[in-house]
Amino acid sequence: LDLTVATWATDALLAVFFFVAGMELTQEFVTGSLRHAREAAVPILAAVGGMAVPAIVYLVIVTAWSEPGTTSGWAVPTATDIAFALAVFAAFGRGLPLALRTFLLALAVVDDLLAIVVIAVFYTAAIAWWPLLGSLVIVAVFGSLMRVRRVGPVVVTILVVLAVLAWALVHASGVHATVAGVLLGMVVPARAIHSEQIARAHRFGVVVGPLSSVVALPVFAFFAAGVDFTDGAGQTPLVVQPVAIAVAGALVVGKFIGILGTTALVTRITGLRIPGGLALRDLVPVGILGGMGFTVSLLIAHLAFLGTDHESAAKAGILVASVAAAALAALCLRRDSRRREHRGSRVSAMPDF
Repeated sequence: LDLTVATWATDALLAVFFFVAGMELTQEFVTGSLRHAREAAVPILAAVGGMAVPAIVYLVIVTAWSEPGTTSGWAVPTATDIAFALAVFAAFGRGLPLALRTFLLALAVVDDLLAIVVIAVFYTAAIAWWPLLGSLVIVAVFGSLMRVRRVGPVVVTILVVLAVLAWALVHASGVHATVAGVLLGMVVPARAIHSEQIARAHRFGVVVGPLSSVVALPVFAFFAAGVDFTDGAGQTPLVVQPVAIAVAGALVVGKFIGILGTTALVTRITGLRIPGGLALRDLVPVGILGGMGFTVSLLIAHLAFLGTDHESAAKAGILVASVAAAALAALCLRRDSRRREHRGSRVSAMPDF
């Protein structure tokens, strides 16, 4: 494992982030908002549409520009950063229905899962099957050990060793090593076992979550997000290069159209309904928040354009789109929150009979 520091940050530290994401995925499918197929159908389909439309928008723009070597970045604008999206919602969406946050969480969780599949399938050049099979065996052992009656210091030490071994084998297989984090996270029990009051996925999330948020993501961002927006003296600024415009447009516009358009189409032609009694108008901030593609989009940009001049342009587009989506979503959330507060104050002021 003779890797650069930047590669260690991308492949190893980011696996911690995906381990937490894997536990969140399992919790949502087992005990959360995705446990009932009929309720989960609309956000799942919205997530699929929210990935397909941005990819199409990106390809249309770069093809129209006739920019060579750019089509491989079609997946860059397909991902939504679940952490940042939920953070903006929490900061500016106070007083809004809990069902709206649940819809956003379900959407982002499915988005993350599909993005991981995209990375594993489309950005893996060749697969060494024996190391991959070995990693799956290690993951199975990890999952079995996670279900022992008492997880003490010795068991935790063994779990850490197994996790590192699984990561190394996935890395050796040619599949992006962050996939190991997801697989390990998804085998952590999402229901309470052995008469415990709290599920182990939640307990481990409380312990590992801060490591992901405070160490893994900032270090990854330090190495992945650094962009010279001028691209050198006398050259075209990165933010107006075709790849940057395509990525930013696909994230901000494509995500919005994909999420809301799919939701409108699904609810119109099928018997499915938006969970929680929400209306399509309520989902406008959610569609905008989908354009925040920071973490996973930066990773895909690195994989798609590794060693080319397009990588920095793609990252510039991601950063611009993420900031723009956050600002627009904050305005919409604050407006909706104030309208709901005003409506509530009017109702409470009505006389009782």
